Amino acid sequence: MSADLPLPDSVVVDSLRDGIVIPAHPLALTAERKLDERRQRALSRYYLDAGAGGLAVGVHTTQFAIREPQHDLLRPVLELAAETICEHEEKTGRRIVRVAGVCGQTEDALRDVELACELGYDLGLLNLSAFPDAEDDTLLDHVRRVAEVIPLFGFYLQPDIGGRLLSREFFREFAAIPNLIAVKMAAFDRGLTQEAIEGIEDSGRGDDVILYTGNDNFIIEDLTEGYLIPTANGTKLRRMAGGLLGHWAVWTKAAVETLETIKAARSSENFDPADFAELASQVTEMNHFVFDFDNSFHGCIPGVHEILRRQGLLEGTWCLNPAEVLSLGQSEALTIVSEAYPHLADYVFVAENLDRWMAD
Repeated sequence: MSADLPLPDSVVVDSLRDGIVIPAHPLALTAERKLDERRQRALSRYYLDAGAGGLAVGVHTTQFAIREPQHDLLRPVLELAAETICEHEEKTGRRIVRVAGVCGQTEDALRDVELACELGYDLGLLNLSAFPDAEDDTLLDHVRRVAEVIPLFGFYLQPDIGGRLLSREFFREFAAIPNLIAVKMAAFDRGLTQEAIEGIEDSGRGDDVILYTGNDNFIIEDLTEGYLIPTANGTKLRRMAGGLLGHWAVWTKAAVETLETIKAARSSENFDPADFAELASQVTEMNHFVFDFDNSFHGCIPGVHEILRRQGLLEGTWCLNPAEVLSLGQSEALTIVSEAYPHLADYVFVAENLDRWMAD
């Protein structure tokens, strides 16, 4: 493995360490299941104007099928997001963190990262689901090959939506890679998340590797309670700095406000995670129906689309796979939770800005 590994700009690392909202970017389609470029760009503008500090594109919420030859959408989707980020940066002077999804076995993953680098992405969010039964040595060989091309944003994706279990030993070796900058924990299980963080701690890079929550079912707990990690020098508290989330692809302005409130509270000597217990319950309840928990997450992407459709950002809930649709009763449940917790939504903000975002 090369000693001269690529690293992101220091401003990117500082931003990640401070804690930012990174929406997992959806895919805007027409009724014919073709890319709707106007709405795709509008989504990016929405997230950036809402205060997101980064965008993750080509990830699960963008639909992994964009890489399939019959769709061939990875390049145009990454290009649109990159162009819109540049447009935003020129207007605001605010540096946005660019994260590109990296999928497939090694040769496919390398094609992903070469494209991402060509288009100016800062980090590759590395999905290991193409190796469902591989031993740790095989996984690590793959990871190291990718790390030679792009700085890494690790990704622990839960098995129920195509991921795989990863061992504490894997995370110890993974975290030892010098340009592993951050890890998105999306095991949807606090025990598995704890084990992964313990592995990172075992590597000696516990202070360096930045933790991001992808645990959509306990977002607030990850940001407030964190995890107590036993070490040779005593117990350390590790909290998630921010989140890279499909859930934050909707109601994004409220998500930004929530994270900033939590960050301000965490800086207080008297910080008590229990103060956020009610909020944690509300956010988890909303996610329960957005992600269609009761139906093994079958409607998770259409659930995100449905909220965006109601706001006018998407025309419909179409996915590349016609079988991916809202589950029975999911739409009604989304109405109930949206009305129950208006402080966690951003319908007024979207309505006030939609025409501007949709303009060419």
